[in-house]
Amino acid sequence: MSNPVGVLAELTYACPLHCPYCSNPLNLADYGDELTTAQWQHVITEARELGALQLHLSGGEPLQRHDLVDIVDTANHLGLYTNLITSALGFSTRRAHELKAAGLDHVQISIQAHEPTASDRIAGTRSFDRKITAAHLVKELGWPLTLNVVLHRHNIDHLTDILSLAEELHADRIELANTQYYGWAWHNRTALLPSRPQLERAEAVVRAARERLAGRMEIIYVLPDYYSTYPKPCMGGWGQHQLTVTPNGDVLPCPAAQALPLPRANVRAASLAWIWSRSPLFQRFRGTDWMPEPCQSCARRDIDFGGCRCQAFQLTGDAARTDPVCTLSPDHHLVADAVQAANAETRPADQAFTPRPNPGRSARTRA
Repeated sequence: MSNPVGVLAELTYACPLHCPYCSNPLNLADYGDELTTAQWQHVITEARELGALQLHLSGGEPLQRHDLVDIVDTANHLGLYTNLITSALGFSTRRAHELKAAGLDHVQISIQAHEPTASDRIAGTRSFDRKITAAHLVKELGWPLTLNVVLHRHNIDHLTDILSLAEELHADRIELANTQYYGWAWHNRTALLPSRPQLERAEAVVRAARERLAGRMEIIYVLPDYYSTYPKPCMGGWGQHQLTVTPNGDVLPCPAAQALPLPRANVRAASLAWIWSRSPLFQRFRGTDWMPEPCQSCARRDIDFGGCRCQAFQLTGDAARTDPVCTLSPDHHLVADAVQAANAETRPADQAFTPRPNPGRSARTRA
């Protein structure tokens, strides 16, 4: 077992957007008692002592934490590389300069679509223009800029325009990640899952753009799990390289694991080192001994580690099952049926989704 390389700090689940694919928990009231500034600083210190090199600041919207600059300053003095993952709402000129002075290393902005009408409809609020202004500000202040676009049935056909926008903004990197169906995305899966022809067109666009923009912009494209032959090694393996800390201090092997019926591990009750190395939660699916058949005797068991535990639980109700994405899984029909429905000729081309409710600023940010 190695030490974690990266820590995802979900500072708050409060967010001004209403994205229909949001993977944050549905039971947001359980996360209202957020860690204080001092508690987050202690967690970051423990993470560095454990060997972590990267701190990704996310949410919700991390800019809704009034102590974000203090948190970045602490991480910077500990030598951690810091990455702000943001909707950019609240990324004012004043806040940007404060974060720059505190030592923030990188900014990643979410973009829902290539133009205001579609983007604001998906985000559930007027936000596109502010995102573009923030992206320009990021470049003006000398930060590397990553754009993150969650792809789905409603925007994947505009991938050429999305990449053109990224060029105009001089993005250093763009992540084109097809929706993962957890949380609110699971609720909207029928409306969001793209068709096979849409994916084929998207892959052709990505291939051409990578050739044209080689050396100028890095393009990451993540195929949706439901169309894969084999599952991805979730987070590089359960409890192998990354950990997530939620607003209330729960520590997870991956951001979606709060949905699993497993013992909790919280920084208010135990050290990060103990949680990582000894807690039942992190031990449960670490390695390969836990695997059922066909994973246990599969030549790929040390490659994909049985796939995603959260996806297995979401689809079958059993987190220890083989990920149904795998064509060797006895439950693969659950994924095949969803793909077949997404490609049905009678399905509306632009089926409506349900926006995620806005939790507001229900959580308390304490100094």
